[in-house]
Amino acid sequence: MTRVKICGITNLEDALAAADAGADALGFVLAEEAKERNRYISLEDAQTIIEKLPPFVTTVAVTVNMPVTEIAQVLNWFDLVQLHGEEEPYHLPLGHLGIKAFRAGPDMGIAEMDEYREARAWLLDAFVPDQRGGTGKVCDWELAKQAVGMNKPIILAGGLTPENVGEAVSRVQPYGVDVSGGVESSPGKKDHERIRTFINNVHEAPVAQRQR
Repeated sequence: MTRVKICGITNLEDALAAADAGADALGFVLAEEAKERNRYISLEDAQTIIEKLPPFVTTVAVTVNMPVTEIAQVLNWFDLVQLHGEEEPYHLPLGHLGIKAFRAGPDMGIAEMDEYREARAWLLDAFVPDQRGGTGKVCDWELAKQAVGMNKPIILAGGLTPENVGEAVSRVQPYGVDVSGGVESSPGKKDHERIRTFINNVHEAPVAQRQR
């Protein structure tokens, strides 16, 4: 079954609604540039929400060029950390706890992803110049499909919505999908019905043999 991460969580109500709808993971954006879209959350506020989550919901800290020492501190609270900047491979001293994000653009080669082989998974987002995610632009699904063949769990992000996620899962066959703006009612606030529909459409999409 394709896993689902609901990202850009900023409040407890949305976190609990996503968990209740069957989300496998919740993403909390600690990078201050997310303030532009009202998706930023402080570490302290994220901790308050995490303390109230039910068990078996994976928590993911989304970071951008965070120093390794700070990443270690963040992992005291989060299950995984998602590196969404220009981090070098040495940023993965605890590779099994790291997800490396890539922007699937015209200058990106699949081979360069292999430098981050120690990461727990690779996330492919859309390429938008000077922006690192949350743009609402659709990722290059063909490039993502090629990445699926590299024997590493692939998480597909970028412009996913309840309306197109079924097709995305069928075409790319990713390990998981990641959505933020596609299930919002307004910037930083989730539409709970769209979350439920999104997860339902993921689960109903035809899939081949799953990545392990």
